[in-house]
Amino acid sequence: MRYSQFAIIIVLFLVPFVHFGQHTDEINSNRPGETMSAFAVGKSVFQVETGIYGIQENHSLLHYDANGFGLDATLRYGAFHEKLEFVADLQYQYQLVTDHNIQYNKSALKQTVLGAKFLFYDPFKGYKKEINVYSWKANRRFDWHQLIPAVSLFAGANFTFSDNPYYFSNEAAITPKVMLITQNHFGDGRWVLVSNIIADYIMSDFPSYGYVLTLTRGFNAKWSGFIENQGYKSDFYSDSILRGGAAYLINKSLQIDASISSSLKTTPSILYGGIGFSWRYDANYKDVIMKSNDGDSKKAVRKAKKIKKG
Repeated sequence: MRYSQFAIIIVLFLVPFVHFGQHTDEINSNRPGETMSAFAVGKSVFQVETGIYGIQENHSLLHYDANGFGLDATLRYGAFHEKLEFVADLQYQYQLVTDHNIQYNKSALKQTVLGAKFLFYDPFKGYKKEINVYSWKANRRFDWHQLIPAVSLFAGANFTFSDNPYYFSNEAAITPKVMLITQNHFGDGRWVLVSNIIADYIMSDFPSYGYVLTLTRGFNAKWSGFIENQGYKSDFYSDSILRGGAAYLINKSLQIDASISSSLKTTPSILYGGIGFSWRYDANYKDVIMKSNDGDSKKAVRKAKKIKKG
């Protein structure tokens, strides 16, 4: 191979003039935390994230106890565009309540949310970290680009059925829900910080506003752990939750997880723990290549031609 041909190939590989879609080699699940990640699963990819949990509740002022279990499931599907994802978030809960020696049970679909998420800004698109082959110290410096988050927006609706014991009204209702999502990757992706700013039950008698912050650490190719803080406030109910847990990757499309959560309040105090799994079906996925930095690609071609002429 002549030097000029070799130079063209090297320059074209060094400049990031194409960008692949959001589908990753390994499953990227929101479990076992409660935050929604900024990135979509990928066009034509279907993903299930589900689990079971036990819950213990005690109210120090009203003097009641409630014990039970719940099932939750999130269905995610990428359609029409790499950055677009449709989401169905379902939660069923059963509790046996003891209130002043009187027992009764309550059960219902505690949450039914349908909506869609779209990635508006991806800081990794068209970006390539510069490598200094002459300085180990320069390559170990903090990369300030990591402080720029990916930004997504979720918009959907709560579907609440009549006589729901977990809702503040006995009437059925459809109320909007919106969420601003940010996501940062630190330390070559080992640390991931996700934040959700949430406005829920909008236009109802008791709108709720809250946040969730999740910090995840990848320990190796299989294990990861997380800590999380969730807070929400409304005239109907307010609380702050601390949560932690771990996940294990069985294969590129299957993950299992476990977590434990506790409220900071005693009105009521809530303790619950759960296990679950996430699975994706991506047999129909095809790599999507999107031009993301045309200016750099043209410069690369011009540089290669210049080398060839020289």
